[in-house]
Amino acid sequence: MEGIMYFVACAIAAGLAIGIAALGCGIGQGLAVKASVEGIARNPEASGKVTVTMLIGLAMIESLCIYALVVSLILIYASPMAETVTKLLVH
Repeated sequence: MEGIMYFVACAIAAGLAIGIAALGCGIGQGLAVKASVEGIARNPEASGKVTVTMLIGLAMIESLCIYALVVSLILIYASPMAETVTKLLVH
């Protein structure tokens, strides 16, 4: 029973982690796009440089969400109790 509770806690932590990371990344990406569109509206001649810089920034922001996904998957699947919980659930 203790193994299942540990696994449930890991699953909840993983869900919260990826949810909070997605929320933060979504807000960050929205603000980045907003600022770049405003910059292009003020100076259309610099649209190429602004767009490239924005895309690099968006990739960096997205990588943070991917890191949270990796940590969440590690919490769920690389847990020391995962094998025990799997055996309990199968039988």
